[in-house]
Amino acid sequence: MFGRRDAESRDADVVVIGAGLAGLAAARALAAAGRSVVVCEARDRVGGRTLNEPIGDDKVVELGAQWVGPTQDRVNGLIAELGLETFPTHSAGTNLFERGGRIGRYEGTIPKVNPLGLAEVGLVLKRLNGMAAAVPPEAPWRAPKAGSWDGQTFESWMRRNVRTGVARDILRLAIIGVWAAEPRDVSLLHVLFYIRSAGSIEILTDTEGGAQQDRVVGGTQLISLRMAEQLGDGVVELANPVRRIQWAADRVVATGDRIAVRARRAIVAVPPTLAGRIAYDPPLPAVRDGLSQRMVQGSVVKCMAVYERPFWRERGLSGAVTSVTGPVSVGFDNSPPDGTPGVLLGFLEGRAAREAMDLDRAERRRIVAGCFARLFGPEAADPAHYVDQAWAAEEWSRGCYGGFMPPGAWSDNGAALREPVGPIHWAGAETATVWNGYMDGAVGSGREAAGAVAAQLGDPVT
Repeated sequence: MFGRRDAESRDADVVVIGAGLAGLAAARALAAAGRSVVVCEARDRVGGRTLNEPIGDDKVVELGAQWVGPTQDRVNGLIAELGLETFPTHSAGTNLFERGGRIGRYEGTIPKVNPLGLAEVGLVLKRLNGMAAAVPPEAPWRAPKAGSWDGQTFESWMRRNVRTGVARDILRLAIIGVWAAEPRDVSLLHVLFYIRSAGSIEILTDTEGGAQQDRVVGGTQLISLRMAEQLGDGVVELANPVRRIQWAADRVVATGDRIAVRARRAIVAVPPTLAGRIAYDPPLPAVRDGLSQRMVQGSVVKCMAVYERPFWRERGLSGAVTSVTGPVSVGFDNSPPDGTPGVLLGFLEGRAAREAMDLDRAERRRIVAGCFARLFGPEAADPAHYVDQAWAAEEWSRGCYGGFMPPGAWSDNGAALREPVGPIHWAGAETATVWNGYMDGAVGSGREAAGAVAAQLGDPVT
């Protein structure tokens, strides 16, 4: 018998698991096509890996995904459609680069290091972009050199192909800054696929003209809140983690802690590692289950120190920092649009995040404020307020920014990433072919999954 006797039952054309950007975009598209939808969300809120944090005076900072940029047309279009606005990330002033006990100033994206190292960084970035151009974003395992590229980590490739220590340090900062993982963790093929999905490694790392260019007024969680509001009452069921999905060729039952939903199709819009923790009856094919075991979530603690004013601007500093010394590796000025209060954002990523995520918040505050004081002076040592989010310790995310593939995973399991299993379809930032891992990719993946489901049910989704 399908379903659980002690759970309240609902009926719908489609059940969506996950009320993040992908799940809500899918539900919104299906509702527009006239299909009934129920969205099951494990948390007591919508937004997934976007999360607003109030800091007083009706202002917020974003503890999760926050930036949008050029070529991210789907999420930017959705922002405008929902009546939201964006504002530019503060970038006026000089940036800081810390390495070997020295703190230098620079402008632009790449720190002004010794000429030999700087020249090598430029050559390596150009080479990576060229290699990425050969990777089909819909099927990275079909790249001409996929076997070689997927058989090594980015670190092993870097050790053979990058000579100067400073170039290696800058490339490591790029890897942990984009993937929240160490170069030793990530398949070279995955790095190249990710570059192809965005367009270039520069657009991934740049602020002006890149993925960190703009922020949403009021915080990015508003995107999900507005979509959920448009769906209406009774569509999104919060605090209802789906534990089991029973399925046959033309029906599913998704059983949550409070509600079981009977539907003709399901869209599972959570990261693969979380999708793999749901019990399926009958079990999923081994290649799909293997994917959920091998696609790893990044490790990041997003930390913000709040000050009465952005005092660093008075010294001609932008607030942007990259540090080889760490443990804060990358930082930004994350102040509200009017600049008050001043907010410094620092990321603990990769190994640093793994070491810090189980510490208590007071200890993380001490570590982060210490880094800011070293970089910006003693005025940064005692923030008026401190907030952070250790995403890998959060039950319904288990990591950020997104999932990544270690060596061999694309070759052995990649074909299962987007392939439906019976009536079960997959969505989420990790499944996107364009802007994989970003909010734009999440929105696009939700719409694509909705289109595939609607086509099976006989309805077009425009």
